[in-house]
Amino acid sequence: MNKQDFNEGLLGFLDASPTPFHATKNMAMMFSNAGFTKLDEAGKWELQKGEKYYLTRNDSSIIAFTYSDSKNYTMVGTHTDSPNLKVKPNPVIKEHGVVKFGVEPYGGLLLNPWFDRDLSLAGRVTYLSSQNIIKDALIDVKKAIAVIPSLAIHLDREVNNTKSINAQTDITPIVTCNENFTKETGGFDFDDFIKEQLLHAGIDDVKELYANELSFYDTQNASFVGLNDDFIASARVDNLLSCYVGMLSICSVDAQTPMLFIASDHEEVGSASTSGAAGSFLENTLRRLFSDYEEYMQLIRTSLFISADNAHAVHPNYPSKHDKEHSPYINRGSVVKINANQRYASNSKTISKFLNVASSLGEPTQNYVTRSDMGCGSTVGPITATRLGIDTLDVGLPTYAMHSIRELCGADDAYSLYKIILGFND
Repeated sequence: MNKQDFNEGLLGFLDASPTPFHATKNMAMMFSNAGFTKLDEAGKWELQKGEKYYLTRNDSSIIAFTYSDSKNYTMVGTHTDSPNLKVKPNPVIKEHGVVKFGVEPYGGLLLNPWFDRDLSLAGRVTYLSSQNIIKDALIDVKKAIAVIPSLAIHLDREVNNTKSINAQTDITPIVTCNENFTKETGGFDFDDFIKEQLLHAGIDDVKELYANELSFYDTQNASFVGLNDDFIASARVDNLLSCYVGMLSICSVDAQTPMLFIASDHEEVGSASTSGAAGSFLENTLRRLFSDYEEYMQLIRTSLFISADNAHAVHPNYPSKHDKEHSPYINRGSVVKINANQRYASNSKTISKFLNVASSLGEPTQNYVTRSDMGCGSTVGPITATRLGIDTLDVGLPTYAMHSIRELCGADDAYSLYKIILGFND
């Protein structure tokens, strides 16, 4: 696969994955097409050496693995979730001539970029069928149905000097001017709207709606930006970019190669869930691969876990926010992430393994250390290392505007990391 094909596929994946549920579904389809067999966590597994498998949990986290004779696995860990605005259970607000949907910020998102964007809605809906069976379905409205208009500068002359955003009152998306948002007055209510979206998804057997997990997202497609298509701009670059790299990596190896890929949900809110990295999903899966404890521990102590997440590229307009000796540049290679306080799990041994493979392939690498007077984010790396006791490395792809509604990465870096990961199996 060349870089152009790689990046074109990346843009398509980003556009088709507005929520973790959609990202997981798309990766599952990719694995199925690549010859992986789907496993059910609730069923009995009959694994065969030399075969490839995948499984999901909560429809929002996914694991794919080869079942090899070797226990020297290369594991790649990423996350499926991104900061966004989630719809509240009773979302409809009617006031001041409009209907708005109440939302709750998910994760540490930049709120300012959400103003004046064409927003749509997607996620998972749980309902009762006419056979009294509880079922789930994914919906994606796709059409721009909402906007959060900015307050005009005439009404806030100090906005460019001091701007704070109240997450309860300032960011409720407007969806219509029709305040008669009920069946009785000839409009339609929220449940009717959801049922209509289910009908578009081919589901007409809905006896009762129970719950939903819906998120607003920007309808602008991912695209190349720059005089020479230097950049890729998109929503959810953090961390679907790494999901795409890990997914293609394991799809590119044969079934005899010991490799595993996991994309977990809820990293942006601490990973503490059944489908998050702090949960049992990966450990449960590995114990079923090697039920004998001696073999399991051999796997843990001979394997390497590569936590792949985004890294802060030095911002050309704010260089003082970075340690000048550890400031990654976009399109200059993958970033090794290091923190003395174990916010990243890299150590000298795991770093050396990565650098050795990258050097052998002629692929560039960079280091990132946050300023000593600033806080440091974290990843699934330390969480996984702590839970499993597996040697772990934190790497990332340099990015601008992390946690904005539209982020920016380089057109060269992801393909370079893809080649390095494959190099661990040569």
